[in-house]
Amino acid sequence: MTIIDIIAGARPNFMKISPIIRALEARKLAGGALRYRLVHTGQHYDAKMSGDFFTQLGIPEPDVNLEVGSGSQAEQTAAILTRYERLLLDSPSRLCLVVGDVTSTMACAIAAQKLRIPVAHVEAGIRSGDWTMPEEINRMVTDAITNWFFTTSDVANANLRKAGISDDRIFFVGNTMIDTLLANMDRLRRPPFWDELGLQPGEYFVTTLHRPSNVDATNSFNLLLRAIGTATRGLPVVFPVHPRTAKTLREVADLPPNLRLVDPQPYLEFNYLVKHAKAVVTDSGGITEETTVMGVPCLTLRDSTERPETITTGTNELIGTDPARIAPALDKVFAGTWKRGGIPALWDGHTGERIVTELERLLR
Repeated sequence: MTIIDIIAGARPNFMKISPIIRALEARKLAGGALRYRLVHTGQHYDAKMSGDFFTQLGIPEPDVNLEVGSGSQAEQTAAILTRYERLLLDSPSRLCLVVGDVTSTMACAIAAQKLRIPVAHVEAGIRSGDWTMPEEINRMVTDAITNWFFTTSDVANANLRKAGISDDRIFFVGNTMIDTLLANMDRLRRPPFWDELGLQPGEYFVTTLHRPSNVDATNSFNLLLRAIGTATRGLPVVFPVHPRTAKTLREVADLPPNLRLVDPQPYLEFNYLVKHAKAVVTDSGGITEETTVMGVPCLTLRDSTERPETITTGTNELIGTDPARIAPALDKVFAGTWKRGGIPALWDGHTGERIVTELERLLR
């Protein structure tokens, strides 16, 4: 029996580990030798950002919760390093499997490698080129010490090859986020406020904003919100407010009247909103993948993206952070001239199975 650690620390991780756990459980029933230990670092620890996702996606209770809680990135990194190292010293695993690009991803990879435990990185090789993003630093550090790379696109493969990674360590498997989306598409459900806000399919927008460059400065954040409010022509704009964003939002006066502020939504309710929206305005990377698969127009308020396939193949467009660029983009949505897009290769719902197949071979 071979034990691997699966690391989850923040909301984006939970969607990515669910298909891997599901595939491992299926192989276990078929006599497979791989077993896993689910390690929750506690980087996101409230119900809305963590607990709801475990319940809705059928993720088992963590075997270990490091309970690092809140703090600066340095404080969280230090706490994860210390506590995960202690876990590995007391009870070593055969492999540390990390997903995505949050602080937990990087910190657990470092702790494992220093104890000579190999690391596998799911969603390896993606790059925005923007070093002001904490996630970009996390990606680069993690990939610098990873043994095996599981990738979502040919662009990610090319990024790794440019960094000197040999092909025998790169596995193009697809996107576990999309596995989770496709597995739950029939389970998506209206949020409780649907009727209260008078929402109708195709007659509202969804926005999510949490990048420091967009939300940390009150004046520029206010200008973005005003531009979104005006360009959406009076239709409701449902805005699930990230905890980081809420801090600045309290300083913003005279919010657009069509902006509907709601709490962070559980997975099934949030993706119901996205699926039936007229368009999504966001600075998130993961949401651009989901809108691509659901065929929903997506405007990304950033100057770069680590997911270029959502633009070249999907329904996403980079708008930048200039508020003046929002209205012309949304005019195309209202005119029905937004691109239709397609679905990138291997975004087919079977990525978790491909990852487990490779892990069984690598760890045999």
